[in-house]
Amino acid sequence: MISNQAGSLVNFRGPLIQAMVACGHEVLALAPDYDPRTRLAVKALGAEPVDYHLSRTGLNPFRDARDFVFLVRLLRRLSPDVTFAYSIKPVIYGTLAGWLAHVPKRLAMIEGLGYAFTDPGVKQSCGRKVLRSVVRLLYRLSLSKATRVFFLNPDDLGEFVSSGLVRARKSFLLGPIGLDLREFTPAPPVKEPLTFLFVGRLLREKGVAEFAEAARRVKGRHPLTRFILLGGLDTNPGAIPRSVVEAWVKEGLLEWPGQVPDVRPWLAQTSVFVLPSYREGLPRSTQEAMAMARPVITTDAPGCRETVIPGVNGFLVPVRDVDALVGAMEQFIRHPELVETMGRESRRLAKERFDVHKINTILLREMGL
Repeated sequence: MISNQAGSLVNFRGPLIQAMVACGHEVLALAPDYDPRTRLAVKALGAEPVDYHLSRTGLNPFRDARDFVFLVRLLRRLSPDVTFAYSIKPVIYGTLAGWLAHVPKRLAMIEGLGYAFTDPGVKQSCGRKVLRSVVRLLYRLSLSKATRVFFLNPDDLGEFVSSGLVRARKSFLLGPIGLDLREFTPAPPVKEPLTFLFVGRLLREKGVAEFAEAARRVKGRHPLTRFILLGGLDTNPGAIPRSVVEAWVKEGLLEWPGQVPDVRPWLAQTSVFVLPSYREGLPRSTQEAMAMARPVITTDAPGCRETVIPGVNGFLVPVRDVDALVGAMEQFIRHPELVETMGRESRRLAKERFDVHKINTILLREMGL
């Protein structure tokens, strides 16, 4: 299993690793940033932590080339029967390295298209256009060597197939990666103060600036409302600077606890979950909020629209439309009973769509494991 962060192996792949081990497979978990805590956590899942080199967001081609050569050598030494890579760089470099290392089966998961593919809403810089072209070329090359490619939403699958980045016959629409619904249980609805929560990396493409501007407008009319921005700063080219986030806090628009080890206590004190993202794979954060019976406001964008039935468990708004975002928030302010009724529908949908054990059964079958 080739990842770009050790934490993702524990938080997002934990049940899958356990299911693989339960099937009798030996799982080697590759990550570039192990620390003592994550190393122990991966071992507790039944996998063997393995270090490798990867710059998650770096754009230095010489470093990437060096890391790629190291990965080829590592896979030749480990000699696995299967590689499973997820996120952009592991998919590209891990799949190619697996092919060069003569790994018999090479699996990839496209969890979202990321910075290079997301429309920023303004004129794109030459650098961004070049990056997109390079990433497309690398995807086309690497996925031609993949045995099976999994997608989380139909928009991403359609774009990759229509662009010639992957063949339809080797693609599979999985849907959400899911979560353990026993760990995310419904919390009592919060109606006072009405609290809106964003969870995610602090990137422009996640709609963080729109969330802050909506907070400014809503608090101007409803000063008792509460806004929480949960997430850490990032090194991605689309990252929001610390100075901007701190200015929002100083202005009194929102609270910023940063990145937290457990999101559940924050969801428990939330009325409505908000993700104004420009594009997603199929966000785990929204699935967690729905499992804890929270209504959702998100965008009518790939990966986001799959989490909301409009008027049932929340509202969909256009991408980058702050007026619509404010309007959706004020629906809950004017009708606080929706927090409970829509939250109940979110939990129902989570049970129906996001049970990780049901999803992993399908995934293991399609992996041939």
